[in-house]
Amino acid sequence: MNHDNQKNHLKAYGIVFFSLQNGLKAKWLLNHDGGAFLIENNKAIENECKIRGVSYEIISDAKSQLILEEIGAPSSNREAVTLEKAPKIAVYSPKDKMPWDDAVTMVLTYAEIPFDVIYDEEILADKLLLYEWLHLHHEDFTGQYGKFYGSFRTAPWYVQQKQDAEKLAKELGFSKVSEEKLAVAKKIRDYVIGGGFMFAMCSATDSFDIALAAEGVDIAEAMFDGDATDINYQSKIDFEKTFAFKDFVLERNPNVYEFSSIDMTNKRAIPKTSDYFSLIEFSAKWDPIPTMLTQNHTVLVKGFMGQTTSFDRNTVKTNVLVLGENSVNREARYIHGTKGKGLFTFYGGHDPEDYTHRVGDPKTELDLHPNSPGYRLILNNVLFPAAKKQKQKT
Repeated sequence: MNHDNQKNHLKAYGIVFFSLQNGLKAKWLLNHDGGAFLIENNKAIENECKIRGVSYEIISDAKSQLILEEIGAPSSNREAVTLEKAPKIAVYSPKDKMPWDDAVTMVLTYAEIPFDVIYDEEILADKLLLYEWLHLHHEDFTGQYGKFYGSFRTAPWYVQQKQDAEKLAKELGFSKVSEEKLAVAKKIRDYVIGGGFMFAMCSATDSFDIALAAEGVDIAEAMFDGDATDINYQSKIDFEKTFAFKDFVLERNPNVYEFSSIDMTNKRAIPKTSDYFSLIEFSAKWDPIPTMLTQNHTVLVKGFMGQTTSFDRNTVKTNVLVLGENSVNREARYIHGTKGKGLFTFYGGHDPEDYTHRVGDPKTELDLHPNSPGYRLILNNVLFPAAKKQKQKT
C-alpha cells in the first residue's frame, strides 16, 4: 500500500471487505508499507485482485511471521491489528440525491463496498441500530436549507428542495423542518453514545453540532421557518451538547453562505498550489484508532474546498484529536473524538479530488484518481470498525 507498489489504493479496501465477508482472516499492518493488509491466501481473493486491478504479493507463512515479529518489536512504531468482520454501513442521504453529490457514496461504490442509503424516516424509526457505521451526507441539520438562500432562492432545485423538506417534516409529525432535523440529530447522537461509529464531511459536521447546541432555541430566520428567531439567541447556545466544537458564533445573515465561525473557508489566504494539510503521526501500539484513521502513502494531502472547508482551531474542543492540519493557517482539516461508547470523525471539504466543487459541476471520475490520499482517508474510516476491539492504553 505504499506510493510505488499499489496500482489502486481505493479498490484495495474493497478487497479487504470482500475477504472479511467471505470469512477470511485479515490484519491491518499499521505504519508498515503504507498501511498494508495481510490477508489469508485464497484463490478467490487473487482473482478479485486481478479483476479489480489491485496490486498484491503472495508471501510464505515464514515471511509473514517474520514481518509480524518485526512489527511487534517494542521499538517499532508499527502494529498488526486483526480485522474481524466487515461493518454494516449506512449512508445518510436523501434518496433522490445523485451518487456524485457525495464523496463517500462515490468512493464506496468505486471500491465495491456494500452500503445502504437511509434518511430521516429510517433514523426516526430507530433503523440505525442495524448498522455499525454511519456517514452523514452534506446535510444541514439546522433547517436553513444549506444557507443557499442568498444565491439560489429562486432556483427551481432550491424551491423544490425546500418544498420536499417541509412535506417530509409534516409527514413525520413536525411543524418545522428545523424541529424534524433536530430530532434526527438527537437520534444520531444517541446512536454514537450507544457505541456507533459516525463519519461526517463538509456542512454535515458543523451543522450537526450547531443543531444540538441550539436545542430549544429558534436560530432560523423567517424565510426558513416562517417566524422570527429568538431574541439574543447566540447567548442561549449550549456548547456542552456538541460533539466537537465550542465557543462558535452563529452567522445571522441569511444571505451569507456560512453557518458559523467554525468554518475557515472565508478566513483562508492559501493559494491552491500550496493548499496541503499534513497528517499527524500517532503511536501505533498505544493509539491504534487514530493511527488507523491516518494510514496513507503520503503525509501531505491536497486540500479541497467545501461549504465547510476546515475548522478554526479556536472552536475545536480540547478533548478532540486533530488528525490532519494546515498549521500555517491554524486550521484543522480532519478531527476525531469519542462520545459515550462511540466514536466520530469530521472531515472538512466536499470532494478530495475536486478543489472547488460547485452546484452543477460534473462528477469526479475516480478511475482517474485510484491512488487519491484524500479519498483514502474516507476509506480508513469505513474500515476501522472492522478492527478487533482493544482496550485503549491512553
